Amino acid sequence: MTTAQKPAILDGIRVIDLTSVVFGPLATQMLGDLGADVIKVESPEGDLLRQVQPSRHNLMGAAFLGTNRNKRSVVLDLKTEADLDQLRRLLSDADVMISSIRPAALARLSLDPETLRRENPNLITVSATGFGQDGPYAAKPAFDDIVQSVSGLASLTTLRDPEASPEYAPTILADKLGGVTAAYAVMAALFHRERTGEAQHVEVPMFETLTAFLLAEHLDGATFEENPQDFGYARMLVPHRRPVKTANGFITILPYTNSQWARFFKVVGRDDMVDHPWVTDMDVRSRNIGAVYDLVAQIALTRTTEEWLDLMEQADVPAMPVRSLSDLPGDPHLAATGFFQKIEHPTEGPLWTTRPPVRFSATPARHDFRPAPCLGQHNNEILESRKE
Repeated sequence: MTTAQKPAILDGIRVIDLTSVVFGPLATQMLGDLGADVIKVESPEGDLLRQVQPSRHNLMGAAFLGTNRNKRSVVLDLKTEADLDQLRRLLSDADVMISSIRPAALARLSLDPETLRRENPNLITVSATGFGQDGPYAAKPAFDDIVQSVSGLASLTTLRDPEASPEYAPTILADKLGGVTAAYAVMAALFHRERTGEAQHVEVPMFETLTAFLLAEHLDGATFEENPQDFGYARMLVPHRRPVKTANGFITILPYTNSQWARFFKVVGRDDMVDHPWVTDMDVRSRNIGAVYDLVAQIALTRTTEEWLDLMEQADVPAMPVRSLSDLPGDPHLAATGFFQKIEHPTEGPLWTTRPPVRFSATPARHDFRPAPCLGQHNNEILESRKE
């Protein structure tokens, strides 16, 4: 049996997707990559992300194409009773409904988890929210920049440099992390239903998700305090933690263990450092990590990037060149793994996309089975089949 003929791991699972922008759509794309039949329910205006440029055609922006493959699109106006009934029919035998509509608005439409599960006891409902619904922020709107701000992410620059201003990470980290979290939460709920027969409601709040993610290391000394105050993992926050300049570019050289640090200093001719406490004692090194990184930066200027890569490979010390995004298509590892894929979209023509990074030996993910749909592309296909 060829790879293309093997069923994906979520074949037979139907997901009704009431999400927009990136948080929810990334989650459902991941589920679609794993074989789920994802039906993207859009308003007549379509997902807002469709309008984000660049694009070749109206309502088919690049970011939309990047987060909505392996889905079918149906347009329903939930302000009308007829289309609301159509949605209920879609939900009557679905496995999962994931929504970024505020829970109070869903309740007004009788699309709350309790009502839906009375109609379909097997339905797993997922709420992709900005904030957990048991706190005072429950009804607040949330976008990536909002969550980066309130979670502490934007202020990490001020922990590194008190004179610096807060900054957003130059990627929609809160949305994307929320999407990955929602995808694994759906998988866990499906597994629970498989074991017990019980469907359930799942809430994935973007604020709490990003905050927990940040505090995995940055809770730091506050872990042990009666009133937590000592936040911030020092190694991540020293100003010297950055790629270092070489004779002709930039590189990351990252000895981590004691033995790696010893090999690094030995191979660069600094035998005087091999028995230094910065090398032999991880605690001492951690407390002086800024000075250690500064020393590496000074030494890095003595060789080209290519010379450093060869030398560090010989010494078995982690090192990689600094790439720009435009360098990535030429990266030899990504080329060898087929990471970038060129597909043909029925309306948008040839497109570059990326393949799912996780590999399953028996149930492979799919990357180009169904390119991102045009608005309402599958209305007839989906709604005609649901008519009673």
